[in-house]
Amino acid sequence: MATPSAQSTHLPLHNHSIPNDVDEEDVDEIPFPTSVYSLDSTFSTLNSHSQSNNNDIPNPKNSTSTDSQTCSSPVPSSLLYISFNQDFQYFSVGTDEGFRIFNCYPYGESFRRDFNGSGGIGIVTMLFRFNILALVGGGTQPMFPLNKVMIWEDDKSLCTKEISFRSNVRAVRLRRDRIIVILEQKIFIYNFIDMKLLHQIETFPNPKGLCEVSHVSGSLLLAFPGLQKGQVRVENYTSKKTKFIFAHDSNIECMSLTQDGELLATASSKGTLVRIFNTSNGTLLQEVRRGADRAEIYSLAFSPTAQWLAVSSNKGTVHVFNLKVNQNTSLGSSSSNPPIPATSSPFSFIRGVLPKYFNSEWSVAHFRFREDLKHIVAFGDQKDAQSNTIVILGMNGSFYQCRFDPVAGGEMTQLEHHNFLNL
Repeated sequence: MATPSAQSTHLPLHNHSIPNDVDEEDVDEIPFPTSVYSLDSTFSTLNSHSQSNNNDIPNPKNSTSTDSQTCSSPVPSSLLYISFNQDFQYFSVGTDEGFRIFNCYPYGESFRRDFNGSGGIGIVTMLFRFNILALVGGGTQPMFPLNKVMIWEDDKSLCTKEISFRSNVRAVRLRRDRIIVILEQKIFIYNFIDMKLLHQIETFPNPKGLCEVSHVSGSLLLAFPGLQKGQVRVENYTSKKTKFIFAHDSNIECMSLTQDGELLATASSKGTLVRIFNTSNGTLLQEVRRGADRAEIYSLAFSPTAQWLAVSSNKGTVHVFNLKVNQNTSLGSSSSNPPIPATSSPFSFIRGVLPKYFNSEWSVAHFRFREDLKHIVAFGDQKDAQSNTIVILGMNGSFYQCRFDPVAGGEMTQLEHHNFLNL
């Protein structure tokens, strides 16, 4: 399949035979690109070009590489996908016209690739700040088939690898050494350099493509649905151990890992409780309550030191919970902010008599926005653990940056609000 490029010629994709023990995929690849560099330098180079002569950049048709001051689009694109990168300093956006990359601090568009109406991008996965991305088609006119993962090398503005499957791709996770592809009932793990298939795992039906990956160098841990309802499988490739955690009675709806993979947060389809587990032994460390009525949990996010957990849902609220678990784990330097005692029900003094609901731990801070619209959340500047800021991205193009009071809690203060579809 041809890959999008402004140039008339591009590198071909070659078909390769698949291993005898793999019956769910076809792998098409070319030699891995050697010009892998940091997106920090990519952004700087592309922006300097765009200010002088956009024709000098070998980009897809009508694509731009400008800062948020000069980038414009007469008609906002339809948003298909939003996701933070691994260190939450950037976020990627898939639209019915292509994809865009944004910086969180300071906020602004770093660059975009518009394919001139050729099709939509339904998944855009970044690799930290490097110029390699994983793309999957999406929308009513997908740019690529929904069953293919395309590895995009941005300095050449073309795809240099593709992996094909017999069913649609639900999600893609990238590490510096691995490509993880999630299908509805299977997960494939590849070596990034030579695209060798290392492992394939069957899962419980997983239409949302749930799978979380650790990102600390020297270790590799994956968490994803097991083979039973409410079960999470933790695969530790460093210790070569597998752990099954029965997290909930109903289906797993959302999950999140700390960067080192030591802690796992899960929420079920009921959306009332969030549970935090130790991944090494499966111990339940803490349970917090989002609310009493059912809700769809959109995202979970740990703060850098695991002192806080943020939760977004279809109730139009982001909640921040105070976690106690970091007191007994080595997740980094402790915060200088004195922790807020977890908010409890006033009926907790008769613990054991009233239902468990009245003994629940509640959020200490919150922020409200439009209900029934997907928003994802991450903690702010990861380099400053004391910033106490939250970044919220909405499927309507909303970008919020908010600050919560680590002592008093309560309603968050909105610091910024932008619509990234209008740039």
